Amino acid sequence: MILGIHQPYFFPYIGYWQLMNAVDEYVIADNLNYMKQGYINRNQILINGEAQYFRLPVHKPSQNKLINETEIAFDENEYNKMLETLRSAYAKAPKFEKTYEHIKGILEFGLTDEGKNIAVFLENAIRKTAVELGITTPIYLASKDVILDGTYKREHYVVESCKNRGATEYYNAIGGNKLYCQKFFRENGLGLKFVKTNSDVSYRQYEGKEFVPNLSIIDIMMFCSKDQIAELLTEFSLEEGYESFDE
Repeated sequence: MILGIHQPYFFPYIGYWQLMNAVDEYVIADNLNYMKQGYINRNQILINGEAQYFRLPVHKPSQNKLINETEIAFDENEYNKMLETLRSAYAKAPKFEKTYEHIKGILEFGLTDEGKNIAVFLENAIRKTAVELGITTPIYLASKDVILDGTYKREHYVVESCKNRGATEYYNAIGGNKLYCQKFFRENGLGLKFVKTNSDVSYRQYEGKEFVPNLSIIDIMMFCSKDQIAELLTEFSLEEGYESFDE
């Protein structure tokens, strides 16, 4: 069984979903430390032809707290501002209405008491967006479904999570090749591969405008049909990564 694990991100880019689609089970790692200036509460969308951040406000963000101990600072005013940003940016996109309604429903959840917890909010967003993208991989929550006996960091956290779920192989996004090496995983009875999005991934955005890559999945959903998205989910390669960082 192939397992994928990742922190919950706010409407992440296509590589996040390629990883989820490529594995047999996917774990949302909500019990890791919150990362400021990362992608847990923000991502980039296309505004006036440029990549600009689309942010979910967070109440007193701290890297000393876990993701599931963090709350969003969300109210009706922020909700309306975010929807207006989307409308201004994408009103002329071919899939605007459907995608707008999808995002609107997710943001509305942030106005509820339950949705104030950022881990709960993002889990809901990830699950609902996966359905829209046609991804059927079972999704689990680390804090509920991967109970570890002890405190683990980095590669030890991943290996113990794999053992807990009964995985024989672990896939990670390509950025993890600087964190995890083949030797350590092999010594723990696990295969290791990295999902690398093809460098030539593209789709038509606005007519006559230069393509802007690596944006939030929001951008893809605004411009692409379900068939196009299904194709984009396959446009990656599997890389082996480093044998050992000691060599």
